[in-house]
Amino acid sequence: MKKSCRFFWLIFPFLVIPFNLSAAKINAVKVGSKINVTINGKYFTSYIFSDDEKYPFFYPVNGPLSGGSVTSMRNAEYPHHSSLFFGCDLVNGGNYWQEGLERGRIISVNAQIIKEGGDTVIITDECIWSRPGALSPVKDIRKFIITAPSSTMTQIDAEITMEMLLDVTIKKTNHSLFSARMAADLSVKNGGTMINAEGLLGEPGTFGKGSPWIDFYGKRGNAIEGLAIMQHPSNPWYPSPWFTRDYGFMSPTPMYWPQNGTDTQMKKGETLLLRYRVLVHSGTNVEADIAGQFEKYRNLK
Repeated sequence: MKKSCRFFWLIFPFLVIPFNLSAAKINAVKVGSKINVTINGKYFTSYIFSDDEKYPFFYPVNGPLSGGSVTSMRNAEYPHHSSLFFGCDLVNGGNYWQEGLERGRIISVNAQIIKEGGDTVIITDECIWSRPGALSPVKDIRKFIITAPSSTMTQIDAEITMEMLLDVTIKKTNHSLFSARMAADLSVKNGGTMINAEGLLGEPGTFGKGSPWIDFYGKRGNAIEGLAIMQHPSNPWYPSPWFTRDYGFMSPTPMYWPQNGTDTQMKKGETLLLRYRVLVHSGTNVEADIAGQFEKYRNLK
């Protein structure tokens, strides 16, 4: 066998299985109210679902080169930004986004590791949207598939199915759905770059614009690291307009630009499937080929 060969063969009676030596080995372990994920033995992220949190979220989300998180946690000015998360404000009078558990919470009731080891980790969760003195308006089922396409890129595929337990009204809000708060050193204010699929830059170019993806990256020493969020074309409202901030926030958030200028309304029993792909990468959007990566994602059934 040539030394450059990337595969060896496991041979069993009547069965020959190719095994890819170059594939990253991804593992997960549940420890209390966290699921910790490692890639080739290096800590990548934790899915956090503790009882004292507003909602489940991922933190840190470590870059492939620096090992430092490309996202940030709560700060004094925006304590409701928790790294990489999903939530919504103004849902039947409740707030499932901002601080204050009494205003509403998204409670994890069944976080599980469905697959770990090999080249993939799969995490699922069932969540109930709850607040004191009110019936729960929504439950959601989440699936996160974590892979590492290369040594310079890690991928999180998110599939979130919202089921309406009541007739639901979501008033106009900029606090809605899938979001990322970037690390301060990667923000546009600190020299980072935020760019969408059309090549528009920063908050002035991306705010309120519908686009399949946005990439947010910046320099770390001699390296560049960042995070891109992609919307799948099957999503309602695709491509949703983005709520963006140069201080380091991005979210495809249709509820801030409601169709026909009215509240977003859904009937009891209605379901809403939302799919996103997160790419944690080194290099610029061109070097990481974010546009090419989106073409692969858009064809995913």
